[in-house]
Amino acid sequence: MKFTLSWLKEHLETDASVDAIVEAMTMAGLEVEHVDNPAEALSAFTVAHVTHAEKHPDADKLKVCTVETFEGIKQIVCGAPNAHAGMKAIYAPLGTYIPGADFALDKKPRKIRGIESYGMLCSAKELNAGEDHDGIIDLKGEWKVGDPAAEALGANDPVIDFEVTPNRPDWLGVDGIARDLAAAGLGRLKTPAPKSIKGAFPCPIEIRLDYPEACPVFAGRFVRGVKNGPSPDWLKRKLEAIGLRSINILADITNLVSYDRCRPLHVYDADKIGPTIIARRGKGEADTFEALDGKTYTPTAEQCVIADEENCLGFGGIMGGEESGVSDDTHNVFIECAWFEPEITRATGRATGIESDARYRFERGVDTASLEPGIDLATQLVVELCGGEVSEVTIAGEAPSAPAPIAFPVSEVKRLTGLDLPGGIVANMLRDLGFGVAGTGDTLHVEVPTFRRDCTMKADLVEEVARIHGYNRIEAVSLPKLPGRREPTATTGQNRARHARRALAVRGYNEAVTWSFCHRDQAALFGGHGEGLELANPISSELDVMRPTALIHLLTALQENADKGVDDPRLFEAGPIYLTDQPDGQRMAVSGVRFVAAGRHWAGTREADLFDAKADAMAALDAAGAPVDSLQVVAEARDWWHPGRSGVMRLGPKNVLAEFGEIHPRVLKALGIDGRVIGFEIILDGIPDPKKKAATKARPALDRAELTPVKRDFAFLVDASVAADALIRAAKGADKAMIADVSVFDVYAGKGVPEGQVSLAIEAVIQPREKTLTDKEIDAVAAKIVASVEKATGASLRG
Repeated sequence: MKFTLSWLKEHLETDASVDAIVEAMTMAGLEVEHVDNPAEALSAFTVAHVTHAEKHPDADKLKVCTVETFEGIKQIVCGAPNAHAGMKAIYAPLGTYIPGADFALDKKPRKIRGIESYGMLCSAKELNAGEDHDGIIDLKGEWKVGDPAAEALGANDPVIDFEVTPNRPDWLGVDGIARDLAAAGLGRLKTPAPKSIKGAFPCPIEIRLDYPEACPVFAGRFVRGVKNGPSPDWLKRKLEAIGLRSINILADITNLVSYDRCRPLHVYDADKIGPTIIARRGKGEADTFEALDGKTYTPTAEQCVIADEENCLGFGGIMGGEESGVSDDTHNVFIECAWFEPEITRATGRATGIESDARYRFERGVDTASLEPGIDLATQLVVELCGGEVSEVTIAGEAPSAPAPIAFPVSEVKRLTGLDLPGGIVANMLRDLGFGVAGTGDTLHVEVPTFRRDCTMKADLVEEVARIHGYNRIEAVSLPKLPGRREPTATTGQNRARHARRALAVRGYNEAVTWSFCHRDQAALFGGHGEGLELANPISSELDVMRPTALIHLLTALQENADKGVDDPRLFEAGPIYLTDQPDGQRMAVSGVRFVAAGRHWAGTREADLFDAKADAMAALDAAGAPVDSLQVVAEARDWWHPGRSGVMRLGPKNVLAEFGEIHPRVLKALGIDGRVIGFEIILDGIPDPKKKAATKARPALDRAELTPVKRDFAFLVDASVAADALIRAAKGADKAMIADVSVFDVYAGKGVPEGQVSLAIEAVIQPREKTLTDKEIDAVAAKIVASVEKATGASLRG
């Protein structure tokens, strides 16, 4: 929502600066996004007086002007055909940036055809003050040399842009903003009441409501003998300042009233419609029409349309049709001022994809009491700007009833906020906001205005009082400390995710937070979206299903980081993935991605591979509390992983804790990813809960540092098809109490090794627990290792 400072001052009598207004809006809950002050861009430009304009001696189309400026007399070479002695123009000193031409003048005088020029006289286009660039600006009026150009051009009106929350449709009119600012003490509300013009004849158009659930009330008025055409300059400037395109007087009037009073209207060319206007349900193909946006729509039975006896004229509360629209040839008009139910309007807008100012307001809830004031204001403007003779107002239906009153104990303000305010101050605040207040003592009888249907309970009124009084004036008080010991509030799953995050951050990954939705085509690359996971009301057509994996958005984000020049980006996310719409269909996953390509380094480079992805996943699993020593690693990853360059880690045949490896090139191509990528996805829900240890009597233990570990090497001949992980797990399981670690340090195939086999060398670390081991005890553990490996893998000890 945008408005200019001058527009606000039509409703609010105030001397406050723009900064003070923005501060007051922010404190009152209106989130200001941007302030565009055109005067700032024109601060270097001033009014100048051209005293002489002589023909350039060496150029037919140039003139040498003597110009009186705020800096004194300047010589300026000008190519404008309208430059002449006696005119007032806009002067740009040396070094000034010219916004409309996007260049800056040299800081030193420049010779043009041999004559030095000390500055520039500007056209309207060069200052973004209009489209005229054939000549320089010729100011009319009594302007003095040195006056600011912004003031002379009428470009000193700041535009304030702020975000409107869905529960405050009254802020979609400048009068509503002024009301809140006046209540906050920034000035006096002075919104002018529209003039009521008496009708000279009965309205010749009948209104019928056949869909009262969508349109319960409809007011209309006929105006004959109007003269439509381009809008006057003041109206054009007002709308264009907030980004609206001026169309013609009648169309601009509807836009003006919509932004000024949050009262959407529509004007029909009365000669193009029948004698009866009907608000009814759509009839499918029979109602197909071309809307004002140039597109063709086919209304359904759930959608509300405005029609005559023969044709559909448009969507109620959203957009009218091209066929019945006004033009410069329009002489008779019918003004529509109706109220449309928000939910039906919202559903129609989303189904059709139409974005309009009317829809934006009606789907949030327009004031139900604004019909008569709205049609009066529209009539007043039409008569003033287009002339014509007006009919009586005709109204069909009844407006929805006013909100229920609230019995409001003033003591609620102190109970909920700590603010101890007298009842009289609280009552005045509510009155300033448009509420009706009666009663004395602690309990007030509050009548909620029709434009504030968001207020339904006592707490809502407390919020209004706190907002206007100032949240910054509420004293910060700590909550009282509860007695007793407080148990940790984090769940096991939350702690697992936290530890995994830290582990991946240590390994150089940056955490990302991405959408829980994705496009169905993206989901199809990863097995498709689960049953029941299509969104009925997606926030975007590109996010229409729940994601089956977090890898989708991590991969696209990885590419975006690479495109911006980030060296070796590594991203991870800890968040939910969705397999079905059942309670057990959601999983907590930790996923990560990085490019295979390595950056340059003085010690040399090595491309990342599936073992790097495995190491990252293993580190996260270990930090999350998974029994990593018991994990089985097998090459059974699903088809979005590269075959032969991927694997899974699992506990038993069904409980897969992680997939890792290189992403399939087909997937990368479909997502627009350049280069090879490795990644992993861990399912934290699959990690078994830790076993509760039985209470045992504590006994002193020797410091492990006092007992030196013993290392023994073993070389086994094993079939090449046997996974090294199987051999390692077998060795570790030989004596879990004594064997602290097992690792592979050599793999050999060749001379001396039978065909089809490899020599796999491992190192076993034997850690004494209570005493130093004897050679006999060490040999016994070694024998267990050999026997366990031979039994589990069919390997034999290499001689």
